[in-house]
Amino acid sequence: MEKIFEGKVAIVTGGSYGIGRAAAVAFVKRGAKVVIADCIEDKENETMKLVECAGGEAMFILCDVSKTTEVKNMIEKTIARFGRLDYAFNNAGVEGLTATTHECTEENWDKTIRINLKGIWLCMKYEIPEMLKHDKNAIVNCASVAGLNGFPGLPAYVATKHGVLGLTKTAALEYAEKGIRVNAVCPGVIHTAMIDRLTGKDKEAEKQFTGMEPIGRMGNPEEVAEAVVWLCSDAASFVTGIAMPVDGGFVAR
Repeated sequence: MEKIFEGKVAIVTGGSYGIGRAAAVAFVKRGAKVVIADCIEDKENETMKLVECAGGEAMFILCDVSKTTEVKNMIEKTIARFGRLDYAFNNAGVEGLTATTHECTEENWDKTIRINLKGIWLCMKYEIPEMLKHDKNAIVNCASVAGLNGFPGLPAYVATKHGVLGLTKTAALEYAEKGIRVNAVCPGVIHTAMIDRLTGKDKEAEKQFTGMEPIGRMGNPEEVAEAVVWLCSDAASFVTGIAMPVDGGFVAR
Protein backbone atom coordinates (compact mmCIF):
# COMPACT_ATOMS: atom_id res chain seq x y z
CA MET A 1 0.00 0.00 0.00
CA GLU A 2 1.32 3.44 -0.96
CA LYS A 3 2.54 5.48 2.02
CA ILE A 4 0.62 8.62 1.10
CA PHE A 5 0.69 9.90 4.71
CA GLU A 6 4.41 9.41 5.31
CA GLY A 7 5.66 11.97 7.84
CA LYS A 8 2.11 12.93 8.83
CA VAL A 9 0.35 12.59 12.18
CA ALA A 10 -3.30 11.69 12.79
CA ILE A 11 -5.51 11.67 15.87
CA VAL A 12 -8.37 9.18 16.08
CA THR A 13 -10.78 9.62 18.98
CA GLY A 14 -12.81 6.63 20.05
CA GLY A 15 -9.90 4.64 18.67
CA SER A 16 -9.94 1.63 20.96
CA TYR A 17 -12.70 -0.23 19.16
CA GLY A 18 -14.91 -0.43 16.08
CA ILE A 19 -14.73 2.27 13.42
CA GLY A 20 -12.03 4.17 15.35
CA ARG A 21 -9.79 1.11 15.54
CA ALA A 22 -10.22 0.45 11.82
CA ALA A 23 -9.41 4.08 11.01
CA ALA A 24 -6.26 4.05 13.17
CA VAL A 25 -4.99 0.98 11.31
CA ALA A 26 -5.92 2.50 7.93
CA PHE A 27 -3.92 5.67 8.70
CA VAL A 28 -0.91 3.62 9.83
CA LYS A 29 -0.96 1.44 6.73
CA ARG A 30 -0.61 4.60 4.69
CA GLY A 31 2.40 5.77 6.66
CA ALA A 32 0.95 8.11 9.30
CA LYS A 33 1.87 8.12 12.95
CA VAL A 34 -1.34 7.80 14.94
CA VAL A 35 -2.62 8.95 18.31
CA ILE A 36 -5.35 6.61 19.55
CA ALA A 37 -7.52 8.47 22.05
CA ASP A 38 -10.37 6.97 24.00
CA CYS A 39 -12.08 7.18 27.38
CA ILE A 40 -11.98 3.37 27.41
CA GLU A 41 -8.61 1.69 27.50
CA ASP A 42 -8.24 -1.32 25.23
CA LYS A 43 -7.42 -3.88 27.93
CA GLU A 44 -6.25 -6.46 25.41
CA ASN A 45 -4.14 -3.82 23.65
CA GLU A 46 -5.67 -5.07 20.42
CA THR A 47 -5.55 -1.78 18.54
CA MET A 48 -1.87 -1.26 19.31
CA LYS A 49 -1.13 -4.84 18.26
CA LEU A 50 -2.84 -4.26 14.92
CA VAL A 51 -0.86 -1.05 14.46
CA GLU A 52 2.39 -2.84 15.19
CA CYS A 53 1.48 -5.66 12.78
CA ALA A 54 0.96 -3.00 10.12
CA GLY A 55 4.47 -1.71 10.81
CA GLY A 56 3.29 1.58 12.21
CA GLU A 57 3.89 3.84 15.20
CA ALA A 58 1.16 4.93 17.57
CA MET A 59 0.50 6.07 21.10
CA PHE A 60 -2.57 5.71 23.30
CA ILE A 61 -4.00 8.62 25.29
CA LEU A 62 -6.83 8.21 27.76
CA CYS A 63 -9.24 11.03 26.92
CA ASP A 64 -12.85 11.95 27.64
CA VAL A 65 -13.62 14.28 24.73
CA SER A 66 -16.33 16.07 26.70
CA LYS A 67 -13.72 17.49 29.13
CA THR A 68 -11.63 20.48 28.11
CA THR A 69 -8.62 19.57 30.22
CA GLU A 70 -8.43 16.08 28.74
CA VAL A 71 -8.76 17.28 25.14
CA LYS A 72 -6.04 19.89 25.71
CA ASN A 73 -3.87 17.17 27.24
CA MET A 74 -4.45 14.96 24.18
CA ILE A 75 -3.22 17.69 21.85
CA GLU A 76 -0.27 18.63 24.05
CA LYS A 77 0.88 15.01 24.28
CA THR A 78 0.49 14.57 20.53
CA ILE A 79 2.72 17.57 19.81
CA ALA A 80 5.23 16.57 22.49
CA ARG A 81 5.59 13.09 20.98
CA PHE A 82 5.24 13.72 17.26
CA GLY A 83 5.77 17.47 16.82
CA ARG A 84 2.79 18.15 14.57
CA LEU A 85 -0.82 17.33 13.75
CA ASP A 86 -2.09 16.87 10.19
CA TYR A 87 -5.31 14.86 10.36
CA ALA A 88 -8.05 14.18 12.88
CA PHE A 89 -10.90 11.70 12.84
CA ASN A 90 -13.24 12.90 15.57
CA ASN A 91 -15.10 9.67 16.03
CA ALA A 92 -15.82 9.26 19.76
CA GLY A 93 -19.51 9.03 20.53
CA VAL A 94 -22.31 7.22 22.35
CA GLU A 95 -25.76 6.12 21.20
CA GLY A 96 -27.48 7.07 24.45
CA LEU A 97 -30.57 5.36 25.80
CA THR A 98 -33.56 4.42 23.66
CA ALA A 99 -36.63 6.46 24.55
CA THR A 100 -39.23 8.61 22.85
CA THR A 101 -38.81 12.37 22.96
CA HIS A 102 -41.05 12.91 25.99
CA GLU A 103 -39.54 9.90 27.81
CA CYS A 104 -35.91 10.85 27.15
CA THR A 105 -34.34 11.81 30.47
CA GLU A 106 -32.49 15.04 30.98
CA GLU A 107 -29.48 13.02 32.14
CA ASN A 108 -29.44 11.02 28.90
CA TRP A 109 -29.93 14.16 26.81
CA ASP A 110 -27.10 16.04 28.53
CA LYS A 111 -24.66 13.12 28.38
CA THR A 112 -25.30 12.43 24.70
CA ILE A 113 -24.98 16.10 23.74
CA ARG A 114 -21.87 16.49 25.88
CA ILE A 115 -19.99 13.61 24.26
CA ASN A 116 -21.30 13.55 20.69
CA LEU A 117 -21.54 17.27 19.95
CA LYS A 118 -19.59 19.24 22.53
CA GLY A 119 -16.84 16.60 22.27
CA ILE A 120 -16.38 17.14 18.54
CA TRP A 121 -16.43 20.90 18.99
CA LEU A 122 -13.79 20.71 21.75
CA CYS A 123 -11.57 18.46 19.64
CA MET A 124 -11.72 20.86 16.68
CA LYS A 125 -11.18 23.84 18.99
CA TYR A 126 -7.80 22.47 20.05
CA GLU A 127 -6.85 20.60 16.85
CA ILE A 128 -7.28 23.56 14.53
CA PRO A 129 -4.62 25.88 16.08
CA GLU A 130 -1.98 23.18 15.54
CA MET A 131 -3.17 22.56 11.98
CA LEU A 132 -3.00 26.27 11.15
CA LYS A 133 0.77 26.06 11.60
CA HIS A 134 1.15 24.26 8.26
CA ASP A 135 -0.80 23.52 5.06
CA LYS A 136 -2.88 20.65 3.72
CA ASN A 137 -4.68 19.41 6.81
CA ALA A 138 -7.96 17.59 7.11
CA ILE A 139 -10.56 16.88 9.77
CA VAL A 140 -13.24 14.21 9.46
CA ASN A 141 -16.07 14.20 11.98
CA CYS A 142 -18.15 11.08 12.54
CA ALA A 143 -21.85 11.80 12.14
CA SER A 144 -24.34 9.12 11.08
CA VAL A 145 -27.25 8.51 8.76
CA ALA A 146 -29.07 9.73 11.88
CA GLY A 147 -27.63 13.13 10.98
CA LEU A 148 -29.50 12.94 7.68
CA ASN A 149 -32.73 11.26 8.81
CA GLY A 150 -34.91 11.08 11.90
CA PHE A 151 -35.01 7.89 13.99
CA PRO A 152 -37.85 7.32 16.48
CA GLY A 153 -36.60 6.54 19.97
CA LEU A 154 -33.23 8.29 19.69
CA PRO A 155 -34.00 12.02 20.06
CA ALA A 156 -30.72 12.99 21.73
CA TYR A 157 -28.55 10.91 19.38
CA VAL A 158 -30.30 12.20 16.26
CA ALA A 159 -30.05 15.80 17.49
CA THR A 160 -26.31 15.45 18.10
CA LYS A 161 -25.61 13.93 14.69
CA HIS A 162 -27.56 16.67 12.91
CA GLY A 163 -25.55 19.12 15.00
CA VAL A 164 -22.26 17.53 13.96
CA LEU A 165 -23.13 18.18 10.31
CA GLY A 166 -23.92 21.83 10.99
CA LEU A 167 -20.68 22.25 12.92
CA THR A 168 -18.73 20.51 10.15
CA LYS A 169 -20.13 22.80 7.44
CA THR A 170 -19.45 25.91 9.49
CA ALA A 171 -15.83 24.94 10.19
CA ALA A 172 -15.34 23.96 6.54
CA LEU A 173 -16.30 27.48 5.45
CA GLU A 174 -14.20 29.16 8.15
CA TYR A 175 -10.98 27.35 7.22
CA ALA A 176 -11.44 26.69 3.49
CA GLU A 177 -8.75 29.25 2.60
CA LYS A 178 -6.53 28.38 5.55
CA GLY A 179 -5.40 24.90 4.56
CA ILE A 180 -7.88 22.84 6.58
CA ARG A 181 -10.60 20.78 4.92
CA VAL A 182 -13.43 19.65 7.20
CA ASN A 183 -15.83 16.87 6.24
CA ALA A 184 -18.08 14.31 7.90
CA VAL A 185 -18.82 10.65 7.34
CA CYS A 186 -22.31 9.32 7.94
CA PRO A 187 -22.13 5.59 8.63
CA GLY A 188 -25.21 3.47 8.17
CA VAL A 189 -25.70 0.17 9.96
CA ILE A 190 -22.11 -0.85 10.71
CA HIS A 191 -21.47 -4.06 12.63
CA THR A 192 -19.80 -2.75 15.78
CA ALA A 193 -20.27 -3.11 19.52
CA MET A 194 -22.89 -0.34 19.33
CA ILE A 195 -25.07 -2.52 17.08
CA ASP A 196 -24.49 -5.49 19.39
CA ARG A 197 -25.73 -3.40 22.32
CA LEU A 198 -28.84 -2.38 20.39
CA THR A 199 -29.63 -5.92 19.22
CA GLY A 200 -28.35 -7.84 22.23
CA LYS A 201 -26.79 -10.08 19.55
CA ASP A 202 -30.25 -11.49 18.92
CA LYS A 203 -30.33 -12.93 15.39
CA GLU A 204 -33.86 -11.72 14.66
CA ALA A 205 -32.98 -8.21 15.81
CA GLU A 206 -29.85 -8.31 13.67
CA LYS A 207 -31.99 -9.29 10.68
CA GLN A 208 -34.11 -6.20 11.24
CA PHE A 209 -31.02 -3.99 11.08
CA THR A 210 -29.73 -5.81 8.01
CA GLY A 211 -33.14 -5.34 6.41
CA MET A 212 -32.70 -1.57 6.67
CA GLU A 213 -29.81 -1.72 4.21
CA PRO A 214 -30.62 -1.85 0.47
CA ILE A 215 -27.26 -3.52 -0.11
CA GLY A 216 -28.49 -6.48 1.96
CA ARG A 217 -25.93 -6.56 4.76
CA MET A 218 -24.40 -4.49 7.53
CA GLY A 219 -21.26 -2.55 6.74
CA ASN A 220 -17.96 -3.22 8.44
CA PRO A 221 -15.73 -0.68 10.21
CA GLU A 222 -13.00 -0.96 7.57
CA GLU A 223 -15.39 0.35 4.91
CA VAL A 224 -15.96 3.53 6.91
CA ALA A 225 -12.22 3.82 7.59
CA GLU A 226 -11.51 3.80 3.86
CA ALA A 227 -13.83 6.77 3.40
CA VAL A 228 -12.10 8.60 6.24
CA VAL A 229 -8.59 8.20 4.86
CA TRP A 230 -9.78 9.15 1.37
CA LEU A 231 -11.28 12.39 2.72
CA CYS A 232 -7.93 13.16 4.37
CA SER A 233 -5.91 12.38 1.25
CA ASP A 234 -4.87 14.64 -1.62
CA ALA A 235 -7.34 12.71 -3.77
CA ALA A 236 -10.04 14.68 -1.94
CA SER A 237 -8.22 18.02 -2.16
CA PHE A 238 -11.30 19.80 -3.61
CA VAL A 239 -13.73 18.26 -1.12
CA THR A 240 -14.78 20.14 1.98
CA GLY A 241 -17.99 20.65 3.94
CA ILE A 242 -19.67 17.43 2.83
CA ALA A 243 -21.63 14.77 4.70
CA MET A 244 -20.57 11.50 3.04
CA PRO A 245 -22.95 8.59 3.60
CA VAL A 246 -21.21 5.22 3.98
CA ASP A 247 -24.49 3.42 4.33
CA GLY A 248 -25.17 0.71 1.77
CA GLY A 249 -27.80 2.89 0.13
CA PHE A 250 -29.78 3.67 3.29
CA VAL A 251 -30.40 7.37 2.57
CA ALA A 252 -31.18 6.66 -1.10
CA ARG A 253 -34.57 5.23 -0.14
